Amino acid sequence: MNDLAARLIKLRNGQPRRAFAEQMGTTESTLRNYEKGVSSPTAEFLRNVCHNLRISSDWLLMGENGLEGSAATVSPPEALNAIQGCSIQETGKDCDVDLIMVPMVEARLSAGHGSLEVSGESDRSYAFRSDFLLRKGNPKNMVLMRVDGDSMQPEIMDGDAVLLDQSKTDIRLGKIFAVGFEDAIYLKRIDRVPGKVILKSTNPAYPPLEIDVQGQEQDLFRVIGQVLWIGREY
Repeated sequence: MNDLAARLIKLRNGQPRRAFAEQMGTTESTLRNYEKGVSSPTAEFLRNVCHNLRISSDWLLMGENGLEGSAATVSPPEALNAIQGCSIQETGKDCDVDLIMVPMVEARLSAGHGSLEVSGESDRSYAFRSDFLLRKGNPKNMVLMRVDGDSMQPEIMDGDAVLLDQSKTDIRLGKIFAVGFEDAIYLKRIDRVPGKVILKSTNPAYPPLEIDVQGQEQDLFRVIGQVLWIGREY
């Protein structure tokens, strides 16, 4: 059972599952799957819970001590669909918080020796606060990808999820980017010297990789997007 499932059980508070499900616009069997963590709640269901129970979307998605921008897995009706938030009881005032669905793409980033880029289609998304995403850029340009490898440890661990802005492709020193070279995708910091880019890892076991962007390697290198956020499951 995940944390979101536990909070749904807490909200039901002993009420018969069928009655609670009908109130939230779903079926008893679907709610049972949500509470057992078998499937992820839809965006519409989360919206109904917030609206009907007058609770904070922050609490529902992240818990009382959730960090800004943290996400909860949901199955979206459409990727990048904003859904309405809810009033926060403890403040005594309306605080309409929109949530935006960001798709998790199928391709896996390589933070080690590289992995092949596969389909960019998404079968699931994560919900983020719209104000968080809008401070970072245009949410329509953002996707989530999983890290595969240990070259950025301990800063970024194998299995972490990273939020990428695919419109941010201008190299900025000190920032982390997803880059493609030949048929592999890497997660690296980038330095530039005349005629070359240097891909740098955090893990000292991985030496810098120099790429000649004025020679034959020019067409093999591309900047996919800048990393905006890192999420980790335990």
